Amino acid sequence: MDDSQLLADGLLLRPFEDGDAAAFAAAVRESADGMRRWMPWCSTDYGVEQALQWFQACRSGRAATTAYEYGVFDLATGAFVGGAGLNAIRHDHRFCNLGYWVRQSRQGEGIATRVVRALAVQAFGPLDLQRVEIVVAVGNLASERVAVKSGALREGVARNRLVIDGQPAPAHVFSLVP
Repeated sequence: MDDSQLLADGLLLRPFEDGDAAAFAAAVRESADGMRRWMPWCSTDYGVEQALQWFQACRSGRAATTAYEYGVFDLATGAFVGGAGLNAIRHDHRFCNLGYWVRQSRQGEGIATRVVRALAVQAFGPLDLQRVEIVVAVGNLASERVAVKSGALREGVARNRLVIDGQPAPAHVFSLVP
């Protein structure tokens, strides 16, 4: 395993490869009904070409050191279970955003919580950051639970913090610090 891969209690986090596109697109389509409200890019007609475009954006972010996005895979089976990443990295102030999603059929297994913990270790270790923010739209109770279970501190609700379907939306701001 190279240093771009992370282990998280039965999970492998690694940069996306083009060969992951079909599995990624299928997981997005499977999860669209539950995720679309919070992630407008998620649709029932999401295709391989869209996945490949996302993977290229991920590679660009990694090359610029502004984002480290990962596919999340079941270590035992190799099955694709979701995506997560450290993004919007601000090296000058040593903080970033942390985002995650788990495909519908694998939700409720603690996957997102394990992923958040692994990414926090990466953020505070090799990346030398001092703050990780988890920004969750008000009403996204599943993501709120993940942030709390991961040990993040709820700092408050930020008005107009997110834009969802072109509309400003309030969001809970959680933080992790070393």
